[in-house]
Amino acid sequence: MTELTPEMCRAGRALARMDQKGLSEASGVPLPTIKAFETVRSVDGKPSRRLTTLNNRALVEAFERAGLEFIAENGGGAGIRFRERKAL
Repeated sequence: MTELTPEMCRAGRALARMDQKGLSEASGVPLPTIKAFETVRSVDGKPSRRLTTLNNRALVEAFERAGLEFIAENGGGAGIRFRERKAL
């Protein structure tokens, strides 16, 4: 399972065109939890504040339902992108 970072969470919301409230509704994760998580910065690729396993899973699944996929760490850094290429 992908461990979200605050940066990936913000990027996922931008790609999915969701605000924090929309992500909360889509995932069932409380809005204050999302707000607190997104305000911290990662240090050496690891968030200084972590989500519970349950909340992390719920957010990842909400992003996946929105058509996003996570890119594994492969030397270039972990990330998030659209699952299918969008037509221009």
